[in-house]
Amino acid sequence: MKIKRLFDIPHYALKNLPKNDMFATKYHGEWKKISTFEFINEANKISRGLIKLGIKPGDKIAIITTNSRTEWAIMDLGLSQIGVVSVPVYPNISSEDYEFIFNNAEIKYCFVSDKELLGKVMKVKHHISSLQGIFTFDKIAGAAHWREILDLGEDESTQIEVEDISNTINPEDLATLIYTSGTTGKPKGVMLSHENIVSNVLGSLPRIPKKKSLDYKDTRVLSFLPICHIFERMLFYLFQYNGFSVYFAESIDKMGENVKEVKPHYMSVVPRLVEKVYDKIYFTGSSAGGLKSKIFFWALNLITKKTTVSKPSGLQEIIADKLVFSKWREGLGGEIITLVSGSAALSTRLNLMFQNAGIPILEGYGLTETSPVISVNSFEKMKVGTVGPPLDNVSVKIQEDGEITVKGPSIFKGYFQNEELTKEAFTEDGYFKTGDIGHIDTDGFLQITDRKKEMFKTSGGKYIAPQIIENMVKASKFIEQIMVVGDGEKMPCALVQPDFEFAKSWAMRNNLTIGSTPEEIAQSPELKARIEKEIEGFNQNLGNWERIKKIELTPEVWSVDSGLLTPTLKLKRKAIKENFMDLYNKMYDHQQ
Repeated sequence: MKIKRLFDIPHYALKNLPKNDMFATKYHGEWKKISTFEFINEANKISRGLIKLGIKPGDKIAIITTNSRTEWAIMDLGLSQIGVVSVPVYPNISSEDYEFIFNNAEIKYCFVSDKELLGKVMKVKHHISSLQGIFTFDKIAGAAHWREILDLGEDESTQIEVEDISNTINPEDLATLIYTSGTTGKPKGVMLSHENIVSNVLGSLPRIPKKKSLDYKDTRVLSFLPICHIFERMLFYLFQYNGFSVYFAESIDKMGENVKEVKPHYMSVVPRLVEKVYDKIYFTGSSAGGLKSKIFFWALNLITKKTTVSKPSGLQEIIADKLVFSKWREGLGGEIITLVSGSAALSTRLNLMFQNAGIPILEGYGLTETSPVISVNSFEKMKVGTVGPPLDNVSVKIQEDGEITVKGPSIFKGYFQNEELTKEAFTEDGYFKTGDIGHIDTDGFLQITDRKKEMFKTSGGKYIAPQIIENMVKASKFIEQIMVVGDGEKMPCALVQPDFEFAKSWAMRNNLTIGSTPEEIAQSPELKARIEKEIEGFNQNLGNWERIKKIELTPEVWSVDSGLLTPTLKLKRKAIKENFMDLYNKMYDHQQ
């Protein structure tokens, strides 16, 4: 069976790799599993029900869930096989962005997971003329439940209509419209066809390792990144193709518990999560006290010295692995084959550390517009500090200014209702401009050095690549987030969000009173001086023009909810600067 459209994948899985637990979601403390057959059966009901509602190919339906769940998967298949364009939306964007997206896409129906999201959509419903109805996955008094659509489609005699429509859908037809959150401005609707995503799934398959001793029926994935993001979504299809079971995590907060229950073989991660996992490991090890802490730091020192990835060799490394690193692996369920990292640059230091602790990480690179993978490391071809070789079905060209451009079947169809922006996104010879700066080394590995738009020039004419500096400095336990600034200014400075919990434990150990709230802690001269000392250490590795000359501590946590981070935890640079303009002005002695 040749796979050309997204809905071909589950049918391929049913024929070749059927599972009793294709998907699983935890409801009220219990994992509820659905087989491959049941999954397709439920999706067919959704298709039939929507046809009865008058939905036609090309219509657009929004899906919004606080956490990924089986209902999302059923809806996705139910929509795609009748030519409906799915519009997955991030749950934590503003009501104003909901209004813009729904109007821009002309959404006909919307499916939301819970009461909070229902409230957000209801708030702007009257400003969206195309919206005919809202359905919920949770049972909510007074709201239409998605079960109504399933009931509408219960009659199997109309299945012939679903199959007739499916047969008319071409690979180049629009499958989904994904609005990128962006770090500035209004969201852009990225048009992805069936061919775009399917070609990326097939192109990425050889890079994902499998254990020969492990049967597909026993292979489990824990999915916790937002499935509305193309990174997690492409892997969602790839895992279906491989016949792996996908368990949807309850939430980031319950990750530790879910990992122990599921014992996953695969997980996708973003660098911020790897950093948080390491911070937790470090805190546990350093606060154990006595001999346990000494053993932890001894083992950590052993792998920190390693500059390449290798298995434990020699007595010391074998003992360290047995006493310390086996517990790291146990903390991730004990059966991890690999973590797949994307969305932002992963610290080389952390990557090496995890690899040498027996937790392989495959770092890759891509954008929503590229469906998303452009390149990714594999077990056969891996170089830490790079994002791997480009996929075989993707052509990468480095422009004269260092910008990475790309061409291939996974490159998007364009920005929805924005021909001008679409035209600007491509070179004259048809390569998509990623906006990232990088190079391909002599071994064929792609290395990203910075975001083209984020690079800035000081008043002295020197270019600064902030991401490189930020990733390096975030190795400090004191620093949760940092943003290097200085566009048009005489020198680089930085806004720093301290790790408030670590700062409190540091103050306690040193008998210092720095307060307990973020506002109080950020005012501490002792903490500021300590962080300045940390940064001074990192400055030694930078050119004089790149060195951070001044810092200010911000009195709040940078988060998605506060509007300072994107849903994939990237810095919203413009918003952060505006939010802390008083601190920015203070660093540069600007009159306020």
